[in-house]
Amino acid sequence: MNSPIKFAFILLAALLAGGCGSQNSGSHSQDISQTELIKLSETDPSLLILDVRTPQEYAQGHVPKAKLIPHTELKSRLAEINDAKDKTVVVYCKSGYRAGIAQSILTEAGFTRVMHLDGDMSGWKSAKLPIER
Repeated sequence: MNSPIKFAFILLAALLAGGCGSQNSGSHSQDISQTELIKLSETDPSLLILDVRTPQEYAQGHVPKAKLIPHTELKSRLAEINDAKDKTVVVYCKSGYRAGIAQSILTEAGFTRVMHLDGDMSGWKSAKLPIER
C-alpha cells in the first residue's frame, strides 16, 4: 500500500476512534466549547488561537485574535509559535478534519496544552459569535 493511502487509512481509523478533538488522556487534546474559549481569551493573555484553514477562508472571517497557519504549512512554521509550547493552544478549521491533523503535529512537536474548538468555524458561525475579518 503506498504511503498516502496508508496515511489516509491510519488517519481515518484515528478519527473513527475519537482521536480528533475528543477528550482523551495522554497526549491527545480535548475539546473546548465556544463559550469556554471566549472566557479564556478574556482571562489568558498567553492563549494562542490557531486557525489552520486556508488564507482565503481566514480572510472571509475568523475567530477574534486567531493566528493563521494553514495545516499544510504548520510543520515548517512551528518556530513561529514555539513560545506557546507550554501555553494553551486552541486549534480549529472549518469542520474538524484539518484541526485534527494540526493537533497531531503540535503534540508530536511537544506542545503540551492543545485543545480543539468544539464545532470549529462552522459551529462558531452557527452560534452567531463575533467574527474578525
